[in-house]
Amino acid sequence: MARIKHNCSRHERSLTQIKFNADGDLLFSCSKDNVINVWYSHNGERLGTYEGNNGTVWTVDVDSESKFMISGAADNTLRLWAVESGKCLYTWEFPTAVKRVAFSDDDKQVVCITEQRMGYQCAIRVFNINREDGTKQSKEPAHMFNPIGSKATVCAFTLVPNIIITGHESGKVALFNVKTGEEIENNERAHGDVVNDLQLSKDRTYCITSSKDKSARIHDTKTLMVVKTFTTETPLNSAALAPNKPYVLLGGGQDAMNVTTTSLRQGKFETRFWHKVFEEEVGRVKGHFGPLTRTIAIHPAGTGYASGGEDGFVRMHHFDESYFKAEPYGPMQIED
Repeated sequence: MARIKHNCSRHERSLTQIKFNADGDLLFSCSKDNVINVWYSHNGERLGTYEGNNGTVWTVDVDSESKFMISGAADNTLRLWAVESGKCLYTWEFPTAVKRVAFSDDDKQVVCITEQRMGYQCAIRVFNINREDGTKQSKEPAHMFNPIGSKATVCAFTLVPNIIITGHESGKVALFNVKTGEEIENNERAHGDVVNDLQLSKDRTYCITSSKDKSARIHDTKTLMVVKTFTTETPLNSAALAPNKPYVLLGGGQDAMNVTTTSLRQGKFETRFWHKVFEEEVGRVKGHFGPLTRTIAIHPAGTGYASGGEDGFVRMHHFDESYFKAEPYGPMQIED
């Protein structure tokens, strides 16, 4: 179904997030080794490194023009980078670590989550981005609020202006108005444990979440209705939606301390392909050397995917012909 084309090993510690740019020619990766790397996706060659963080880089996102990249780290900073030069243009500082960042659809805003720690509440902030001069940004957020109840772990902008979707430590998925901080919709039982990842469809009308509760779910981003559920036997760290094909990709595994066997099958370390409509597993691709697939991203054109593991490797997989020809449940036209 997919073959490993390139094995990129420039991270010394576990990966935390990977992200393709809109064109799919670049892949950004961040990890617990304080470094952000950017790779050519077609050959796995490292294009450059973004250095300056003094702690684990938890999260990264890139705008639709590949002009700016944003990162959040354990050194309590949110940083804006020039993609081309690798220069850090602006740094925002907070009392606690930044665990998730995301650009808005029009690239004019950035949302970030800072974690609950040392007496500080979990906070969600939205910053307006000056796209003319990246070095001249407002120090103060345009909007800031503390989400009620369980702390937020992941977030993204929806298509509706000023509305973000969030996943929480309790398993809740919610919609917030960033201007008022009001929770306008929630699904308290979306998951039974912490939401580890949230990825949007291309048109932002639905998203997929993955959780420690061993399931991934597709949600309508307007109503939060659970549309599809994919249940596995292992905690899920990441899930992604394949464009133009009826598949979702799931990645996870047990923490190293809980793994008592060297068998890949026993540890469930593979990337798993599930049918998006029929909710059944249709294939697996061998995973990383460590016990965990930490993060998955699919090429925007649907020609392949990348995974980042506990082993520090970024693996780029290119789909072979059988992936595009396979119709396990008969002909099906998917429109994204």
